[in-house]
Amino acid sequence: MYAWASAHLWQLANPAFVIPVVVLLGVLLLWSPWPRLGRALATVAAIAWLAIACLPIAAWLTLTLEDRFPPPAPVPEIVTGIVVLGGSVSPGISHLRGLPALNANAERLVEFAVLARRFPDAKLVFAGGGKDLSGRVPTEAAISLQILDRLGLDTRRVLVDDRSTDTYANAVFTKALAQPVEGETWLLVTSAWHMPRAVGAFRAAGWRVVPFPVDYTTAGRVRVSLDFDPVSHLVALDLAVHEWLGLIVYRLLGRSNAFFPAAE
Repeated sequence: MYAWASAHLWQLANPAFVIPVVVLLGVLLLWSPWPRLGRALATVAAIAWLAIACLPIAAWLTLTLEDRFPPPAPVPEIVTGIVVLGGSVSPGISHLRGLPALNANAERLVEFAVLARRFPDAKLVFAGGGKDLSGRVPTEAAISLQILDRLGLDTRRVLVDDRSTDTYANAVFTKALAQPVEGETWLLVTSAWHMPRAVGAFRAAGWRVVPFPVDYTTAGRVRVSLDFDPVSHLVALDLAVHEWLGLIVYRLLGRSNAFFPAAE
């Protein structure tokens, strides 16, 4: 229920949805008894679109997320276990093409395989379900295991949570599966922009993990320039706004221990 509501309610805040709707509403109002309101709405939406298209607004928002948890330096010498969050594959495309299909978050799985080789005695956990309602499309977990196998990882080492459909469920189900003990060192692998919400969820579930961010989308600094690129900027803003709203909602629902979790 939460996953369904989250996916649908997000559309009401998605900039790629809101801006065209406001423009359309403004144009319609131009032909109504309230033309001033129509002009105001259309003008505000146009200015917002132009600002998004020209300025690195999305990069600023994303950089703040990605820099919140730096990679561990140095990496702990003894690692009890490694948890990787799902979101790296496209189940629908994988099903239709008959081959495992990775998406833009692929580095999560790749780095997980690298760390698994680096720490051969560590416990390994994959967290991510997302079953298709029709039952025809393979689960994200099943496809991810195929990819890990192709990368040369012995997938018999991997404990799998194939029930969770959101980040908080990842934390709850994975903790029950891995049964971590206080004093152990567990690495958490996910995209850097997703790490604040993921760490907040794991802490709320009572599990202190060591963040191991990957899959960066920014270069560590933002250069201010009038770079007119409305499509890519809007796509990047969609991701950043989604994550910032997710942080707020998670805190309000008690799914995170802080509005913006920080390194300890």
